[in-house]
Amino acid sequence: MSAREEILARIGKAVAGAPDVEIPRGYRAGRQVEDQEALVRLFAERVDDYRAIVHVVPAAEVPAKIDACLGDRKMFVPEGFDREGGWPDLRTADGVITGCAVAIAETGTIVLDHGPGQGTRAQTLVPDYHLCVVRADQIVPGVPEAIARLDPSRPQTWISGPSATSDIELNRVEGVHGPRTLEVVVSA
Repeated sequence: MSAREEILARIGKAVAGAPDVEIPRGYRAGRQVEDQEALVRLFAERVDDYRAIVHVVPAAEVPAKIDACLGDRKMFVPEGFDREGGWPDLRTADGVITGCAVAIAETGTIVLDHGPGQGTRAQTLVPDYHLCVVRADQIVPGVPEAIARLDPSRPQTWISGPSATSDIELNRVEGVHGPRTLEVVVSA
């Protein structure tokens, strides 16, 4: 018998005859958004808390803001993102520019489901710089509302700020598991 089988057998023996317990699933969900502007402000504040760079601009100003953010960077532009002049080779690009599937105001989290304009997982995690464009109507109050908008059969990447980790001495290291710099343009 393997160690795994032995542990599972012990657990089975310990819970044998125990009554089934109903687990309450009364999560907050379906909150109505009365003030989309307040939701955008909360999202921008939370994204900023993660040390990401965030810009909230009117929709008409998004192309100019993207140009200003990119400067002379060579960007990988995934298929389906509405922008010309993308750098075709991920290995030599300075960064990636994407859209998103949904964004969460309470947590400042951006969710990619790798649909059109969002690239593959590797395309969004390999470059050192990620510019993500979020439309105001993609921002939801919380995680339950985000999950309701996502297709569970699609791959997902949940991004809460630039990639960062801490070593045992709590020294913060950025860029280990993904882009060192996350910049977000919110189209209000």
